[in-house]
Amino acid sequence: MAQGDLEKADRAPPLAPTPLGLGGEGFRPNFYDLAIFILIAGVFVVLAHGAREWSAPAARLAAEPVTLDPAMLPEYALRTTLRMFAAIVASLIFTFVVATLAAKSKRAELVIMPALDILQSVPVLGFLTFTVTFFLHLFPGSQLGAECAAIFAIFTSQAWNMAFSLYQSLRTIPHDLEDAALHFQMSPWLRFWRLDLPFAAPGLIWNTMMSMSGGWFFVVASEAITVGDTTVTLPGIGSWLAVAIAAKDIGAVLLAVLTMGAVILAYDQLIFRPVVAWGDKFRFEQTASRFRPHSWVYDWWRRGKLIRQISGFAGWIVDRVSDLPLPFTRAPRVHINVTVDKRSVGDWVWSALVFAVAGYTFYRIVLYTRATLGWGDLLTAFEFGLMTLARVIVLIAIASAIWVPIGVWIGTRPRLANMMQPLAQFLAAFPANVLFPMAVVAIVALHLNPNIWLSPLMVLGTQWYILFNVIAGASAFPTDLREVGIMFHMRTWQRWRQIVIPGILPYYVTGALTAAGGSWNASIVAEVASWGDTRLRADGLGSYIADASASGDYPRVVLGIGIMAVMVVTCNRILWRPLYLLAERRFRLEQN
Repeated sequence: MAQGDLEKADRAPPLAPTPLGLGGEGFRPNFYDLAIFILIAGVFVVLAHGAREWSAPAARLAAEPVTLDPAMLPEYALRTTLRMFAAIVASLIFTFVVATLAAKSKRAELVIMPALDILQSVPVLGFLTFTVTFFLHLFPGSQLGAECAAIFAIFTSQAWNMAFSLYQSLRTIPHDLEDAALHFQMSPWLRFWRLDLPFAAPGLIWNTMMSMSGGWFFVVASEAITVGDTTVTLPGIGSWLAVAIAAKDIGAVLLAVLTMGAVILAYDQLIFRPVVAWGDKFRFEQTASRFRPHSWVYDWWRRGKLIRQISGFAGWIVDRVSDLPLPFTRAPRVHINVTVDKRSVGDWVWSALVFAVAGYTFYRIVLYTRATLGWGDLLTAFEFGLMTLARVIVLIAIASAIWVPIGVWIGTRPRLANMMQPLAQFLAAFPANVLFPMAVVAIVALHLNPNIWLSPLMVLGTQWYILFNVIAGASAFPTDLREVGIMFHMRTWQRWRQIVIPGILPYYVTGALTAAGGSWNASIVAEVASWGDTRLRADGLGSYIADASASGDYPRVVLGIGIMAVMVVTCNRILWRPLYLLAERRFRLEQN
């Protein structure tokens, strides 16, 4: 009987592997299957609890205000974590669609990339100013409206970094891999899952961790919302911190930070560390690294027999989708383009349409703001914008000088990167709002100038974009190229100039670009700091927008955001976009 079963198993067709390399054979469940299913069941229980709370009546927010009772902190942590994971899922979907379109279509790129430049610079409070009322009216009488507003605010602090990362990776795929995909006539669907996403996985995984951690920086703004006469306080760690800071309760602040650290450690072990271990297989190299990242959850997943069966079934479903007669599953026609890439009439028409829409939008903004504002207001906002611009330039330069060498040092040592991963996530997630009271007390006690000493608060939460991207670039750097520098006994500066900097440049540009945009974004909370009744203000565009939003002065909010968008897009076009093109043309990894 056993021999017959083996013969049947040999004759049975194997399950098709998934596009990302998961798959397995059918077996009876074992201990690891049971452990994984317990974890999955726990996730569904948490989701069910969150869904029940989100659908509760909005009146409960006023009847049950946020308190500093330590017994409520686990519930608040759960609510905040659910919001952040809802936002990260939305950010991933946004990234897969928007970044892929921008990388594959020049017409889409013409619209998407300037839009991303603008959106990443718009402060979270700038989005909340116009979206809170919309979501509250969309779900009247339910907490779901306020929850959607908070999730959307967190989404705006996560999505742009991930989109830039995927876009950068898709634009620097080696030509020989693209030729192989064309030779095998992969459909857009198969190419995305078998080439594009695997190649982009190392950088995207680290940027997803950075976006998740960066979202903690804005939890106070997203959970304790005040826009004009509308005030919404959602249960969560962010609102706990807001109440603790207002009450000058240092013990409650420290308790929230400890809880946040426990939450970060939990989802690092259960989610991000397994994903990093799984994504290591997609490193583009010919010589295998001597050390691979490990994860006990990922090891359990691979040892589970039933889990492998389910993974194989999921791969079978994905492959069946590839067989459907859909536009994105059709194999492309093979053609060789030997002519210089010239713009067609359709491209010119599309460009004209895009600029016409942009011009009309600018015209409507001018009409809206000129009704109550004059040239003096414009000059004031522009002057504040130059002040914030000077702060951003100086801070990004200092952060780059510090974190690029450290990031390369960590990323080229996989064992160290594996150990530093949770610490880096905690430091990136540490809400700078917690340090604001200390800064206020120090500035007041030492009689310092707020215009200077509030500035570092802008980069506290955004400097980690540079570190995470440099670590991702150094980790994805081919081992064989690193060994070339050792074999030829290159000096330190020569190795950095000819190997390291070209290898990490695409990742650094993504990190520095998003760090700069994030610093503009953070200016709205960093240029206005308070501790109890003491409030300090630094002159800049962030404080200008914060004051206008708090007073419900929407024309000034629009003017401030418009000035910020113009400055960010100008900087991106003058500096970051040329560096993107340089990385794409000269420093693309090739096998030949």
